[in-house]
Amino acid sequence: MATSTRHDGRSNDQPRKQSISFDRLARVDGSARFSFGHTSALASVSGPIEVRLAAEQPTKATFEVQVRPLSNVPGTDAKAMAASIRSSLEPALILTKNPRSLVQLVIQAVSPPKSAARADALLAAMINASTMALLDAASVPMRGIVFGVAIGRLPGGILVVDPGEEEVENLEASGCFAFLFAGQVRSECVWSSWKTRTGQFDEEELYAARQQGLEAALLICQRSKRSFGDRKGEHAAQEEMLASWSSRSQNVQQAADTEHSEEEDDEKMEI
Repeated sequence: MATSTRHDGRSNDQPRKQSISFDRLARVDGSARFSFGHTSALASVSGPIEVRLAAEQPTKATFEVQVRPLSNVPGTDAKAMAASIRSSLEPALILTKNPRSLVQLVIQAVSPPKSAARADALLAAMINASTMALLDAASVPMRGIVFGVAIGRLPGGILVVDPGEEEVENLEASGCFAFLFAGQVRSECVWSSWKTRTGQFDEEELYAARQQGLEAALLICQRSKRSFGDRKGEHAAQEEMLASWSSRSQNVQQAADTEHSEEEDDEKMEI
């Protein structure tokens, strides 16, 4: 299966090219953008912050997820996606460390889902952007990280990872799978949305799709870790540069103060 070639040259188990960036949005604790090809999502995290009295929980933080579509106000589809993302990410968060507070996740769709099958890829991008934003914020304790990927079934029973634009219309089944990775080996499927257009459910096919999704999600996880490591390296270099600049500024200021003090001493001696 992995050796087959698709219309865009990818093998069946290969997702589209991923792009990750940390946008440093204002007034949030962390933010990140994640893309599968042209399917992109932007996520921001705020918290723990003060929570509304009606939403306060005495034993853990309230985890709120908002999905904003590319245009118009959030509707039923956006609320359904928000509930799915919340279910995917909550197993990775240790919310009991900050009771009576709010962790707010806001996700903006940067590309429109033109069909339900395309929505699976957008949902996976949203889950991955949310994970990277949580890592960027580093303000919410986590027991692991969650990454999602879309899987589709083409005619002939061929399973493909992250279906492309030319494949979506021919899919007979599709879904998004989200996996929690903790440590070096442990992984767990925390959410899935496998559905078929024929109405026939095959348990073996679901298992095969989940297994293929796990392998692809692990690859995405490894690439995302490297991207986050590079980002931390750049951040450390920036901090070092700022510290060096601050030290030079202090030295210049001290030299100026010393010179000014010597001039005042000279003036006192002349008097």
